[in-house]
Amino acid sequence: MSNISKAGIEANGSSLKVQRLLLTLGSLALGMSLMAALVPRHLDAQPPAPDNTNLNEEQTGLTADQQKMNPADRALTQKIRKAIHHDKSLSTFGRNIKIFTQHGKVTLRGPVQSEEEKGNLEAKAVSVAGQENVSNQLKVAPSK
Repeated sequence: MSNISKAGIEANGSSLKVQRLLLTLGSLALGMSLMAALVPRHLDAQPPAPDNTNLNEEQTGLTADQQKMNPADRALTQKIRKAIHHDKSLSTFGRNIKIFTQHGKVTLRGPVQSEEEKGNLEAKAVSVAGQENVSNQLKVAPSK
């Protein structure tokens, strides 16, 4: 009977070793698969361009780096930007238009969501700078 119990212990001992080996190999395989999932697939692929990139490249005229930094022009730009910032009904496009001011003349440029938004933004600039001093070059972005 002692031979039978020794054989049972030896069988259980080798079974335990096999279970440990399988557990170790399974853990290793799981770890490798998780690491492989975290590796970026396309390292040299470029992210998509922002929606208004083409609009910006097509435009000619005054750019932000050419804008003069005199205090009066800067104050006009700030007042218009504040009016836009406080209007929560504007889309993200409308809130991010470009405002150029040079010698008291304001140019609005960039994409907007609708004709209504375009008019709303122009009205804000006109209320600050006057009708004759605002050039509205905003464009309604095509809906996706």
